[in-house]
Amino acid sequence: MFKHSIFLRIYAGLVVLVVLVAAFGYLLVQIINYQRAQEYRESLTDGIAFIISEGIARQPNQQQKMDWISDAADLLELPIYYVTADKVDLSRTELKRISERKAAVRYDAQNSNAYIIVGLKNDPTHYLYVKADKMTERQMKALPIFILDYLAYYPGQEKEYLEKISTHFSYPVEIQKVQDLPLDSEQIGRLRLDHSIILYRDSATVRGTTISIVSPIPGAASDVLVMGPVPLFNWMPFQLAAGITLLSMFVLSLGVYGLILPMQRKIREVNFALNRMKSGDLGLRLPVDGTDEMGSLASSYNSMSDHIQRLIEAQRELMRAVSHELRTPVARIRFGMEMLAEEDDYDYRIQQVEMIDKDIEALNNLIDEIMTYAKLEQGTPSLDFEKIVLVDLLEQVATETEALKTQKKIELKPLSGSVEVDAEYRYLHRVVQNLVGNAVRYCDEKIRISGGINAEGMAFVCVEDDGAGIAEEDRQKVFEAFARLDDSRTRASGGYGLGLSIVSRIAYWFGGTIEVDRSEELGGARFIMSWPAKRFVKKKKV
Repeated sequence: MFKHSIFLRIYAGLVVLVVLVAAFGYLLVQIINYQRAQEYRESLTDGIAFIISEGIARQPNQQQKMDWISDAADLLELPIYYVTADKVDLSRTELKRISERKAAVRYDAQNSNAYIIVGLKNDPTHYLYVKADKMTERQMKALPIFILDYLAYYPGQEKEYLEKISTHFSYPVEIQKVQDLPLDSEQIGRLRLDHSIILYRDSATVRGTTISIVSPIPGAASDVLVMGPVPLFNWMPFQLAAGITLLSMFVLSLGVYGLILPMQRKIREVNFALNRMKSGDLGLRLPVDGTDEMGSLASSYNSMSDHIQRLIEAQRELMRAVSHELRTPVARIRFGMEMLAEEDDYDYRIQQVEMIDKDIEALNNLIDEIMTYAKLEQGTPSLDFEKIVLVDLLEQVATETEALKTQKKIELKPLSGSVEVDAEYRYLHRVVQNLVGNAVRYCDEKIRISGGINAEGMAFVCVEDDGAGIAEEDRQKVFEAFARLDDSRTRASGGYGLGLSIVSRIAYWFGGTIEVDRSEELGGARFIMSWPAKRFVKKKKV
């Protein structure tokens, strides 16, 4: 089905294309989000990594550094290791981040663990190695403690130094008044008890849900340290969704164009061929690629071009032949009229009138043949197919031929009366009549007529004679209009060279063929016309 319908192939291609574009969009989102998630993790840890590095650097000796690291691990409830630099294999990107006082984050998606590597100020030979498997509310509340510990070294200058280190954070870190925050009485009470609180805010903006950590500042009753708002990671932000949608539509449009391009190219070829035909050039033929609608269109165009070209050639040949065929009887009629004008003998005048009458009859027959041939040649005639008992039609033609007293023996091979074929009675009668008439003119003594339905379901009529036959190289020429092969087939034998052409066209419009070869039994010519015995296949009633 897909092979024979270009539209079904396009529809199927569209379905496949949509699936591929959807898969492409999904993979692209995953790849982009992998990088976004990595950048998000790094942005959350950069500021705290800087503060921890500063806190360790302030310790005067190695033992106090280790104690500070141990206290930080207990506070965060995370394992923190103080390792030598040669035990950690860092990539070029990670080394660059550590040199910029940022954290290097490695995420293990299989175990959902993050490993944070922090460089130490004034100690390039060691790193802090932190393993974080989850982030709890207690750990988030512990983060402000590191900032407050850092600010404790600058009493009275907390805001100035906080502003300096805020550049290392990807989110706001500032000191605000309690009354400036949207807090309820319970939250304010917890701050007065020196407890940190976490604020969740849902927003319809692009930022979405955010988290803020509010921590009281020792010695400041009305001031608090606010970290945030920190937006939660959004797996499908508006910008990403819009970008992926536009890119998918662009890829889909390219795919649709690729699916339609072959059909567009073939239509362009058809338009070009039609323009050439309009200019009078009928020699161009289209390549027939496949059996779909476009292939059928190309085949129909080629058939139409062949038919138009053949019609034009047939019209030219007809005009030449008609002018030639009409010239002889007209000349004889003119000669007969001149003789009538000059002759006084009554019997001779009667003889001339009879000859003129025969010539007029010949003209009528010629015109009838020409009209029949032209009607069959120019286009599809109006055919009224019906069930015909084949033996009745063959017997009628045999009887009509014997009535002409041709002195030729006509043999009709036995045929069952139950053999019925689909045909136009008038035209089938004309076929058998023309074939038999042709055989009568060129046989020696005997003609044989037969018919039936073969094993392939094709109906056929066959006319054989015992004449000289037709040479193999001339067998196709006999079906051309006004064709005469040799001196044995002259006007003396009768006919105008149109009978077999008419048979050929009737066979064509019947959907069949006409062939000529040598009769094996009689030795002369054998003409066989075959066509589908069943024109219409009717569905059986259930």
